[in-house]
This record gives sequence, C-alpha cells and structure tokens, in this order.
Amino acid sequence: MSLPVSFEFFPPKTPEGADKLRAVRRQLYARAPQFCSVTYGAGGSTQEGTFATVRAIIEEGVDAASHFSCIGATKAGVRQQLAELKAMGVKRLVALRGDLPSGYGLGGEFQYASDLVAFIRQETGRDFHIEVAAYPEMHPQARSPEADLQAFATKVRAGADSAITQYFFNADAYSRFVDDARRLGVEIPIVPGIMPITGSSQLMRFSDACGAEIPRWIRLRLQGFGDDMASIRAFGLDVVGRLCEQLVRAGAPGLHFYTMNQSAATLALCERIGC
Repeated sequence: MSLPVSFEFFPPKTPEGADKLRAVRRQLYARAPQFCSVTYGAGGSTQEGTFATVRAIIEEGVDAASHFSCIGATKAGVRQQLAELKAMGVKRLVALRGDLPSGYGLGGEFQYASDLVAFIRQETGRDFHIEVAAYPEMHPQARSPEADLQAFATKVRAGADSAITQYFFNADAYSRFVDDARRLGVEIPIVPGIMPITGSSQLMRFSDACGAEIPRWIRLRLQGFGDDMASIRAFGLDVVGRLCEQLVRAGAPGLHFYTMNQSAATLALCERIGC
C-alpha cells in the first residue's frame, strides 16, 4: 500500500526528551513520511521548542510542518514568524486558532483560524502548503455540527490546501464529515488523524478535554484491562488497525499519526496496514 503517512510530535522540554525524540524520529523515518508536524503550545508558549524541533527534522532530510496558532497574536508578530519559518526551509504550516494560556485575555488581531489562513496567503502567496484542522465529531466549542462545518468551509475558502482531522474511533463519523464537506463545495484532501491506543487513563482524560468520542464499548474494555498494559496495547492495535483499514477502504487520502513522541505503536499500525 502506497498510502501517504505523516507523523506528529510535540516539542520536548528537556535535553533528554530531545535525545529520545531524535531516536523516535529515526525509527519512524523508515516509513518514509510525507512530512512530520510539530505542535505549538497555547499562545505560542512552545514557539522556541517548536521551531527548534522543526529545524532538526528539516536537517534530517524530512519535510517538517510547523503548527502555527494565531489567538492573541499580532499581524506584525505573525509576519516575523512566517519569515523565520521560510528562512528555515519550512514549506508546510498547520494553521490553527489555538488556545491562550489560562489567565490571559483574548487580545490579538486574529479571531479565527480562517483569519490566519487568509493572512498567510496575503503575505506569502503560495510559499506555504497550508493545513487546517477538521473535526468529524464537532469542535468542542462549536455551537452545532452545522456551524462547525461552515467554519471549516470558511477556512478552506480562505486558502487552505488540505486538512487533518482530530482523532476519532468511529469511521462513519469521518465518512459523514467528508460527504457533508463535499456538499458544501470543499474539495481539498481531508486526512484522518489517528491516535494509537497505548494506555487507558491518559487517553480518556485527553479525549474528554478535546472532544474526541471514545465509544462506550472501547471505554469498558480498556477499564476492564486495569493495569495490564500488554493487553491494552494488543487491544489498541486491533481496534485502531481495523479503523485504519476502514478509512483506507473509504478512500482516505492518507493517515496522520499522533505519535505522542513514541514510535512502537505507530510502527505496529503501519506494519499492520502495510503503509
């Protein structure tokens, strides 16, 4: 299977974490990723670490996509950061609204991700391939699925080239979202985001916070395994492996793996589905 894959990392906080992530990247590069993305903390709080990790990936000969959030940002600041990324050789951005650190007022000159996408296009033309986020199960702050879908279409009309979804465990949610987007005239590739299951409590906390639905049967099975990590990993490989196979059959244009800076589960999934 020659399906394109991409991998997401978060910037490490310590030298030891950076060394570990470097080893993880080397293992994942064996799968010839289309690109690797690096997340961006609330209000740009990890900008230095994000840019350093992006630079390291590029130096390793792999295309890197920097996450780029705009909430609380100024046009002058974004303009400067775009110039810095371009000078580094970055050709792909993941344009997001993002979140402000707690305790901060809204501020800034951008309200929505679509504002950022439009500004990047205005300032840099076609210098960057722009990815945007999509939410098959609805953004947790959206008023309704319809409003969320319209917001997604607005980002695309502003100049997005492709989209990466929030992770999910229900293939029908992805297929329905793509069908609904196509009916609105959205033709860009919509790549499903894949979260390997390697644990229970962290996955549930993370999913509750970001609005990703864990089907009840999966929650109950995970809870039933308790601290049996080997069983959790085997179950996770089976569940997410089948999900990936369903998505490929449904015509997904690629798979984007949220690696959590680990390689084993993502490599096992790639091996299972032959990508």
